[in-house]
Amino acid sequence: MSTKEKVADAARTIYNPLGFKKFYNFVLFFIFGGALLGFTLARFQYLSFDHGLCPEGGGTLDCYYYTPGSLDKIGIQIHLSAILPASFLAVFQFVPIIRYKLLLFHRVSGYLIVLLSAISTAGALMLVRNAQGGPMEIQLAIGVISFMFIVSIGLAIYNIKRLQIEQHRAWMLRAWSYAGSVVTMRLVMMAIAHVLSTYEHLGKGYSHAMPCVKVTYLMFGQVERILEKYPACAQFFDGSVPGQAVAVTADGNGDLAELTALYNMIFGAAFWLAFALHAAGVEIYVSSFVVQQLHLTPAEADRLRNVSYQKQLEAGMKKPGRTGLTADKLGDAPRWIPKSTVSVSAPGSGDAASDENLAK
Repeated sequence: MSTKEKVADAARTIYNPLGFKKFYNFVLFFIFGGALLGFTLARFQYLSFDHGLCPEGGGTLDCYYYTPGSLDKIGIQIHLSAILPASFLAVFQFVPIIRYKLLLFHRVSGYLIVLLSAISTAGALMLVRNAQGGPMEIQLAIGVISFMFIVSIGLAIYNIKRLQIEQHRAWMLRAWSYAGSVVTMRLVMMAIAHVLSTYEHLGKGYSHAMPCVKVTYLMFGQVERILEKYPACAQFFDGSVPGQAVAVTADGNGDLAELTALYNMIFGAAFWLAFALHAAGVEIYVSSFVVQQLHLTPAEADRLRNVSYQKQLEAGMKKPGRTGLTADKLGDAPRWIPKSTVSVSAPGSGDAASDENLAK
């Protein structure tokens, strides 16, 4: 046996017991599912608001807005309390062996995830006005990802109710790829912040508008130091202009106000870049609307569509094979024709009833 064959056999002993039949599927799950799981576990400490998220004298850069009883504090608590358990459970929904062998868990977990996702989105929208200082590009970013996340989950539910399994799979992958972009966004933010803070010729000249009341909070109420750096804040302190704002230098090597200015400034750019990467990536992986050369899972999608056809036919549905949201129903794609002999199990899985049971 060659070295290549030995490596392949060793790899199969890892991913086959989890239900994966292709190595690249396992690698993608390990990277993206593992990143989402790790990120989620690291954020569970934030459920303890006063000790994890916003401890006295520290915490995240938005803690300024999380005052007792404020809409922002209520929103972030609702969001974290719902999205963290939802994300944790969602990772396991994409493990094939769970769908095959623990079908009841898959269903119950799925409904719980949907409920938690809706609640978490409502919480996110409650704090959108002041997120990262509240600039319009960030408000729009949160609105867009919330809309696409909820719509994708809704379409996934609709399709599984119509027994259109391959479309259910595709829309759930889309939903959690969009949600997972927040992990990539953090990495992009760290990279941009490092570049701007390390290479002075690139980071020089950037600043971010910030109200003096927030500057005072971030500089721990040191009035003399604040007036020395931001003389315009004098109008805030004497009460003549309560909403006075100043331009704070965006500097990762500066004080807390300047560090906050840097991350507030780059948050929108990092989000849109990360979201674009995830949106494009998931379409390359699952979509039947892109060219065939970019469609990486046509065999699996076709297999699941044949399973859907059989179940829809047994249920007496009209137009079996395309009762859900399929391209040949909504667009001008060629009419899909079922295979005369259909294998409803993944190649080599030995579990022919798994996907049929999922649709029941």
